[in-house]
Amino acid sequence: MNTIPLPRRPRIYLAGFDVFRRDAREHGARLVAACAQYGFEGVYPLDAEAPADLDGPRKAAWIYRANIDAIRGADIVMANVNDFRGPGEPDSGTAFEIGYAAALGKEIWAYTSDEGTLIERVPSVPNPQGRVCERGYLVEDFGLGKNLMIACAAHLVHGDARACLEAMAPGRTR
Repeated sequence: MNTIPLPRRPRIYLAGFDVFRRDAREHGARLVAACAQYGFEGVYPLDAEAPADLDGPRKAAWIYRANIDAIRGADIVMANVNDFRGPGEPDSGTAFEIGYAAALGKEIWAYTSDEGTLIERVPSVPNPQGRVCERGYLVEDFGLGKNLMIACAAHLVHGDARACLEAMAPGRTR
């Protein structure tokens, strides 16, 4: 008897600073479970376990390679781009992962609960050239809530991971 293989669920790499949460593994498990509820296979960066005998720099290199491989193996990257360590700025590692996925031609979705545009959220003062942040740099003003390189690379959803998954799900095979 021949069986017809079921189509593989789209694989989503779950990018974001969530890996720095104190409950990172539990949170990752919740994200992966939410992906499954929407018909996706979630891949969380902490799914891969670095060998215990690696020191700091070697462990960092191992994690880097594992995450790069996971992005390559994914169909979609879904990124938490909420402000991380300052207004208007997502995690730099997440920004790198979005850029890498874009270079590979991956589908990219991102979510944020941050309200307003960069110009509204980044503390700044007027200057003849535009608004300038406390470090003296112009704050981009394109009416976007995130830097244009992220906002233009990704389908940006306002809300949490579930809101993003819900936006991604219509029209997909479940």
